[in-house]
Amino acid sequence: MTTSREIHLVKRPDGMPRDADFALREVTLPEPADGQALVQNLYLSVDPATRPRLTRGQDVNAVLGGFALGRVVKSRAPNLKEGDVVRGAYGYRERYVADAKHLAKVDADPKLPLTVYMHVMGGAGFVAYGGLLEIGKMKSGEQVFVSTAAGSVGSLASQIAKLKGCTVVGSTGSDDKVAWLKTLGLDAVINYKKEPIRDALEKATPKGIDVYFDNVGGDHLEAALRRMNTLGRIAVCGMISTYNDQQIGVRNLSAIIYARVNIRGFVAPDFMHLMGQFNEEMAGWLKNGQIKYQETLFEGIENAPRALIALLNGENIGKMMVKLPA
Repeated sequence: MTTSREIHLVKRPDGMPRDADFALREVTLPEPADGQALVQNLYLSVDPATRPRLTRGQDVNAVLGGFALGRVVKSRAPNLKEGDVVRGAYGYRERYVADAKHLAKVDADPKLPLTVYMHVMGGAGFVAYGGLLEIGKMKSGEQVFVSTAAGSVGSLASQIAKLKGCTVVGSTGSDDKVAWLKTLGLDAVINYKKEPIRDALEKATPKGIDVYFDNVGGDHLEAALRRMNTLGRIAVCGMISTYNDQQIGVRNLSAIIYARVNIRGFVAPDFMHLMGQFNEEMAGWLKNGQIKYQETLFEGIENAPRALIALLNGENIGKMMVKLPA
């Protein structure tokens, strides 16, 4: 008999989530049927996009949704064997049984750490890459602004923009994060907790902004709209300023009209045709040391809610993950 521990949402949060909104539950797993596999998760991906689903979309008294990187323990599927590494969207749990057709086998490069397939070579990297190139239509020589620039997606978007020949300004919320972003070669870094984002962004963008990679919304979007160049593009990846039920309005949307700004939200399936190009280019940058990253790790399934709360409080640098026993 195989058991697993998993995190359930037991109460919808009122504002910032708390430990009491979650519970650790133990369940018994069935044996894999034909076409299925038993997977032992190795790393859980902790993402800001989880927060809005806690308000609507995530079932109460059910396992918390999310992505993970795991290893196949037992397989009754012809395309998977014991030891294969897979990505799955089966939530915050130690192990699970799933149809093999819903698992993505990872052909991990032995020259790269396995964890990069949770961020740089995974969803975060792909979203940053496609968001800039496909949605933002970014071109060499342009002026780029990235909010939440020390996060998993933002730090990669900032570096990709630099590698593609752009001038890059990033915003973040602590001096430690500012210092790290400066080592990545950004042209200017703003600590928005020390200086109002509107004033700081005006000083940091004397040539305006051609592409804004938005992870925040709210006051950051308002500040960026004031600086957008004619025919500028805003690629909206997230709006973390609203995720804890805080509705921060944007008062200058008319700037979209006069500057002829294109603003578009997006998700990764919008540019799946770029996957091969992304894998090749990103792997090359990583191996050449041109892309750098940081990871913030919590250990043990029981600490997954704390990892999510810490992420939403901005306590991570780079990718937030939960490491599980192998």
